[in-house]
Amino acid sequence: AERDGLTFPLLSDPDTAVHRAYATWGEKMNYGKLIEGVIRSTFVIDEEGVIVLAKYNVKATGHVARLRRELGLG
Repeated sequence: AERDGLTFPLLSDPDTAVHRAYATWGEKMNYGKLIEGVIRSTFVIDEEGVIVLAKYNVKATGHVARLRRELGLG
């Protein structure tokens, strides 16, 4: 966070408790093989801590641009 000048906290979840609480851990396909792991997801959280947008099974390519459009950020 410090290196990249982030203005929000980062979370580490080695026991997957938070992943499981937010349904971001489970079975997924990886190169045609069913595995258990992190389901790539994005949550947009407002100033009061309320999730205003949740996206699951996101693909990295184009994701930020898509979010910016959906959130009216240009």
